[in-house]
This record gives sequence, C-alpha cells and structure tokens, in this order.
Amino acid sequence: MRNGIEFEVYGKYALFTDPLTKMGGEKLSYQVPTYQALKGIVESIYWKPTLLMVVDEVRVMNPIRMESKGIRPIEYGGGNTLANYTYLKDVRYQVRAHFIFNPYRPDMAFDRNENKHHNILKRSLKAGGRRDIFLGARECQGYVEPCVFGEGTSFYDNYGEIHLGTMVHGINYPDETGRNQMEVRLWNPVMKNGVIQFIRPDQCTHIRKISDMEPKQFDDSNVQSVDNLFNQLEKG
Repeated sequence: MRNGIEFEVYGKYALFTDPLTKMGGEKLSYQVPTYQALKGIVESIYWKPTLLMVVDEVRVMNPIRMESKGIRPIEYGGGNTLANYTYLKDVRYQVRAHFIFNPYRPDMAFDRNENKHHNILKRSLKAGGRRDIFLGARECQGYVEPCVFGEGTSFYDNYGEIHLGTMVHGINYPDETGRNQMEVRLWNPVMKNGVIQFIRPDQCTHIRKISDMEPKQFDDSNVQSVDNLFNQLEKG
C-alpha cells in the first residue's frame, strides 16, 4: 500500500480497556486491540500533525488469554484504592497501516513531503519507534519491529469467524474531522482467521459526542519541516 508500513508489536501484557468496566474502578481488557490503540502505536513510531495515520488491519498471532491482577491505583484525591485489572497476556500482533496528509490541516501544507515522511517512518520503525510503545496502558510496555504481514503462523489460522460484539473503534478529534468537538466511534468487528480488517473512521455510523474541543494550532513557527529533519537524520 502507498505510504504503508507492516510491523509486529508484542509484549507481556496488554490492557485495551472496555469503558463499560471502568464504572466501578475495575478494568477489563477487550479481547483484541482497538483501532485507536493501534493508531496510537503507529503514532508512537512516527507522527506529525501533517499526517493522518490509518490502520488497515491487524492479525492476532497468539491465543487470546487473560490474567487478573490486584492493583492499588492512586486516587485523584490522594492515597490508594484496591481494584482488579484483567489484562491480556503474552500478546503478539501483526499490523498493516499507512498515512495520508491531513486534509483538515491546510496550515501544514508546507510540510507535505510524501517520500521523506515515508522514509522517516520506515527508519523510525526499524529503530523501534520514536516514543515508548504501550499496549493500551502505561504499565504495558510493547515493542515493535518490521515484518511482512501474513507471514508466520497464527493460532487463529483457519479458525473461522469470531464476532466480537460492539466495541469502541476510536476517538474523533477536531483536527481530524473539522468539527470542534471530541467524539467516540463504535463498531462491530468480526475476526476472520485471526485477521480484523478495520473500516475507516469516516465509515463509522455510530458516533457519540463527548465534549466540545478546539484543535491545537500548528504552523511553521512550532513545527520543524520534514526536509530539515530528514537532513539532520542523514547527517547523524
């Protein structure tokens, strides 16, 4: 795919929290990563406001297993409380994604250099990402490396379809929609032989407003041009 990358992300634990389980302070992970969680991983590999990262599909490599732990999270008012968090254990995924230029950022047009952004993205992936990789939560460290999507054996090869019910697809931010509000998207994914093909955010029909929000302003005064950045990487 044009401007695409394929990578494997793995870790000992993951927590893609089902928001319905947070009401009482507990957390239970979805069985699979959400679109938004994978998008966050791609953006940890490389991101600039010029770009919109699009996740195309994910392949679940390891069997879905869960483990509950007793946690003592810090309360906002101070002190600790007790809670049970249920994590995914020993996770490994193959991910295919690509980027497009953000049409809602005409102020970043000066930074639209497709070839150089793609080269930096690939180099950042090879280096393990430009920022720390998290699998849904800060305490779940992840690691990324390039791969060929579809290679290797998945536990769910020839497994058939698994309907995963209603899940959060992701979050709409104003600089990605042109609307001055934050929204949540819902969808009903189906995993086929271990592969989930994501619909695009603009194809989601179940959208709910969370709050009013205005986009952060970026321009050439607070963003470095990719041409200058690329030259620095070449030198160093």
